[in-house]
Amino acid sequence: MDAGKRTINDIFTGSKMLEIPFFQRSYVWKESEWERMLEDIENVCVTKEPYFMGSVILKQQLTQSNSTVGDVRTVIDGQQRLTTLSILLKVLCLKTNALRKFDKRFRLDDDRPVLQHSFNDVASYNRIMDLQKIEELPYKDTITSAYTYFAENLDPFKVDFDVICSKIMFVGIDLNYDENEQQIFDTINSLGVRLTTAELLKNYFFSRNDLDLYKTQWRDVFERDEDTRSYWGQEIVTGRIKRTFIDLFFYSLLQILVQDSKYAVRTEDKSTFSRVESLFPSYKKFVGSYLNGDKNSLLKEMVKYADVFRNKIDGSVVDKELPKKAGIERINVLIFALDTTTLIPYILFIEQNVQDEQQKNDLYGYLESYIMRRLVTRQTTKNYNQLFTERLIANRIMTKSDFIVYLAKQTDKINYMPTNSEVTAAFHTSVLTNKYAAGTIYLLESKIRNEQMSSTQLLGIRKYSLEHMMPKKWRNHWKFNGTDEQATERDRVLLTLGNLAIITQSLNASIRDSEWSVKLAGKGTKEGLKKYANGIETISKYLDYTEWNESCIKERADELANKAIEVWSCQ
Repeated sequence: MDAGKRTINDIFTGSKMLEIPFFQRSYVWKESEWERMLEDIENVCVTKEPYFMGSVILKQQLTQSNSTVGDVRTVIDGQQRLTTLSILLKVLCLKTNALRKFDKRFRLDDDRPVLQHSFNDVASYNRIMDLQKIEELPYKDTITSAYTYFAENLDPFKVDFDVICSKIMFVGIDLNYDENEQQIFDTINSLGVRLTTAELLKNYFFSRNDLDLYKTQWRDVFERDEDTRSYWGQEIVTGRIKRTFIDLFFYSLLQILVQDSKYAVRTEDKSTFSRVESLFPSYKKFVGSYLNGDKNSLLKEMVKYADVFRNKIDGSVVDKELPKKAGIERINVLIFALDTTTLIPYILFIEQNVQDEQQKNDLYGYLESYIMRRLVTRQTTKNYNQLFTERLIANRIMTKSDFIVYLAKQTDKINYMPTNSEVTAAFHTSVLTNKYAAGTIYLLESKIRNEQMSSTQLLGIRKYSLEHMMPKKWRNHWKFNGTDEQATERDRVLLTLGNLAIITQSLNASIRDSEWSVKLAGKGTKEGLKKYANGIETISKYLDYTEWNESCIKERADELANKAIEVWSCQ
């Protein structure tokens, strides 16, 4: 890697081709950016002082011996600025009759533009580069709009071609062909530019000569229409990092493929391939080392699994009524409401390889029991990545009985299924985060409620708030004659599941901390628990209690625990 100061003269030499990845995102700058660049350039031409305009990152490409261009580099960062500058300078030279000066720097010896643009913009960009005079272009795309803006607003008496090319400065980073551009992309991401692993993979899978293949194997899968693009562009927080659905898909797909025994992936490579931060080089190594460079075989798997992912992985379940029956809907709630994205590779594997719906639902029911028992008892989730990718997929665990047998054979007990007694104790002692506590009660509610008898519909999980029946600030309004030790115990107990409820709307602060009778009925125009917990079976009978204390919390914890043991069976 070589880094240093670069001018436009250094970047555009007339003998070095700059390629924007052919399937890179479109040019997106708009009038506010064009206006600022023109103002900055006019100022540079007045002061003749160097002006810094960010970074440009280029990656060296290998060229064929018969190539007409010996130096070809991929634009990793700088697409928007380099495109805009070249259009601005083209307009300037059209207005000053200096096209020979422009072409010397911005055209190759074979007359092609130095900057080879992407699939979406190449036609419009080349059309502008080929202009011999200022003329009105009837196109409405963003590239043409940039040209139109400069044609209308650039004053050739305020802008000097040579000053711009020598005084506009960049921090240039030149990568060798074998250096890892994903590290550069991750750095760019950390500075706020959204670039995804999927974009890198798209340009790795397809070249400029693969347009038909790109249309069928990528565009029709991920970019067919606005709904499709919207689906794959959805973001979810995994750990502390936002990931798009399409990046989650490619991570999941690789985890499935590397566990297939026919590829005989080495253990040390499996470990590397499981790291999200090295996903792009992992794909390149997998194709090169285990597919003999055959990208097409990978694309076939990609298309097949992408269809399954799109039809089965659904984040919108958090806004919908949840069915009682075990199935993919409930699994999606575990994934998206309880942050269990580590399940996705295994679920994708099951959906692709198990056709019997009852077999799948039986397995999903047991998976829910497994996840929820471990959540309530506060078991570690650190090994879930390994469990739900390497172990279950590699061992082709595709039925409930297979899963039970597999867990029983494990000697380390790290991923064990908690017992009934542990679950019962947890309902009395575990202090969960609000998200996990609300999720536990919601999923339990969805299992035990009688739809025929219930007076209200069960809403999506995201529509409920978590409420402490005895408030944390109980000392303000609740009578208490106990000791300091008993007060401390009350502070502990009120954080446990026996004291927590889901309600359809958060209580007003003046009601939330009030004494029990007011909290139930509300006061004035402010409604209480009886309004917002109406029809919720995990709390309904307790709304008739005339008082609420530690004994009541213990009673409810016992009831919830018994229900949990019943619906989340370990058998």
